[in-house]
Amino acid sequence: MFDLHVDANRWRAHLDHVTQTRPGLVPVIKGNGYGFGRDLLCTEATRTGADLVAVGTYGEVDAALSAFGGDVMVLTPWRPFLEVIDDPRVVHTVGRVEDVAEIAQRSPGARVVVEGETSMSRHGLDRHELAAAVAALGDLVVEGFAIHLPLAGQSVRGQAPDANLAEAQSWAGALLASQLDTTTLFVSHLTASEAAALAATRPQLTVRPRVGTALWLGDLGALSVRSTVLDRHTVARGERVGYRQRAMPRDGVLLVVAGGTSHGVGLEAPRAGGGVVQRGKTLAKGGLEAAGLSLSPFTIGGRQRWFAEPPHMQVSLVFLPADVPAPEVGDEVDVAVRFTTTTFDRVELD
Repeated sequence: MFDLHVDANRWRAHLDHVTQTRPGLVPVIKGNGYGFGRDLLCTEATRTGADLVAVGTYGEVDAALSAFGGDVMVLTPWRPFLEVIDDPRVVHTVGRVEDVAEIAQRSPGARVVVEGETSMSRHGLDRHELAAAVAALGDLVVEGFAIHLPLAGQSVRGQAPDANLAEAQSWAGALLASQLDTTTLFVSHLTASEAAALAATRPQLTVRPRVGTALWLGDLGALSVRSTVLDRHTVARGERVGYRQRAMPRDGVLLVVAGGTSHGVGLEAPRAGGGVVQRGKTLAKGGLEAAGLSLSPFTIGGRQRWFAEPPHMQVSLVFLPADVPAPEVGDEVDVAVRFTTTTFDRVELD
């Protein structure tokens, strides 16, 4: 089995701490549910007293409505090629003037959040379009204004690390100067201290942070991923194994462990290697992979071990040198994963 084990008491203590230190928090529950599954996160959001959760897409709305009793905000902006879900618990995001007018015509009384275009340059209205958006609102119910900022704590295009707070302050001023009938500001990717600073300097506004990674994955020490050893074979140098019949580099043991591409093993999101050291690591890694060597996420004997060949759909072949004690069939080994791209066979709350 390829399982996620959760120290339930420690994890929930972290969730409670984040909830208490970020007033008005909106849990973000999207994609693969950060590895836990979206239904489990909806249950935890209910336990922490959330009145609103945010999902990523319209395809995630129905499940959230079933698993969570409060309101559900959709982060992806509504577009005219989508149906309008008329459930009164759904809060739509609108980020283009023409979409505001269209949804107002199709579904008068629908609940919406108006989004501003930040330096992310992904979705949203330019601040000069706010007046036109207000004019197009019709009978829509405006639940708030939203901004989605770059990742917190990182320098963006040479800006200072506190650039997110400065940009949020600017948008808060634009909201207060607009005719938009709301004093609720939803913010993504502000730290707890930044959100508190924004709320303190803009007491006219109710600041509601939308938090995903820092909430669900903010205490990785509470989480451990384990893979079961399904088979093991003694191999000799030069012996060919696997689909691709690659020759083994030396004598050792071939382990067949749970976890393959269907779980997300071997999948990696692109990374921006901005520094010299990072670019060097990328080049070195690329050279090893070109030679047929790729480091696996499976840790045995205190070290990550090499794939014998690329992962299969549900298992991986891992080579272990002969001088390393090999685990037995049925033993578990630790795995390092990217939680947002991983699907587990089981999630165990221990």
